[in-house]
Amino acid sequence: MIQLVTLPPAFGLRNVSPFCLKAEMAMKYLGVEFEHVIEQDPRKTPKGKLPYMVIEGEKIADSELIFEKLNEMSQGKLYGDLTPQEKAVGFAFTRLAEDHLYWLMVGSRWLDDDWFPNVVSGFFGFVPGFIREFAARSAQKGVRATLHLHGLGRHTHEEQEGFLRRDLESIADVVSAENYIVGGRLTAFDFVVADMLSGLMDNEPATWVSEIANGYPALRHYLERIQSEAGVSGK
Repeated sequence: MIQLVTLPPAFGLRNVSPFCLKAEMAMKYLGVEFEHVIEQDPRKTPKGKLPYMVIEGEKIADSELIFEKLNEMSQGKLYGDLTPQEKAVGFAFTRLAEDHLYWLMVGSRWLDDDWFPNVVSGFFGFVPGFIREFAARSAQKGVRATLHLHGLGRHTHEEQEGFLRRDLESIADVVSAENYIVGGRLTAFDFVVADMLSGLMDNEPATWVSEIANGYPALRHYLERIQSEAGVSGK
């Protein structure tokens, strides 16, 4: 039996990680039977992050690599009906969502002192109480350093808000006109974008990113439609 190992629920989300959710959505879309396994501590995983998939003893860590394996297993069904141009546009939106929009979401959770107690309870509940706060604060320092290296952490809140709005408007403009990310039909790239939007828009309690994202009705409509068509909800 194939296993999909993901983070547990948190922040009102059935899976706190958009990357975990997109892997689950792709597997259900392809009709792949799998066992869903929860892992609270990313340090116990092959690359220190989730999700990862276990198939015939092989551990495949990283959602994009899982997509590649699923595409191979399904004889190209995951990407097979995409033209080269559609695939290029899809991967461009993947990078926007996962390498830019995602880090704005991370910063809104981890680096907002008023919101940070939710991180402590949501991510560090498995840590013994007497060291939980210390472990969370240590991890927060790592997130702050990562965002600084990424570049987003060097910007003011107002500048980050501008980045966020431009990302969201780019997605909203496309899905308002075409209903989907590429090709006017449901594709793997809708799993990527919709599940990232779920992490932003359905996050509870709301972060500053959530509040802005929920100001785009076209994105809410798109998110709910994709999750309905794929049969996987973020909540």
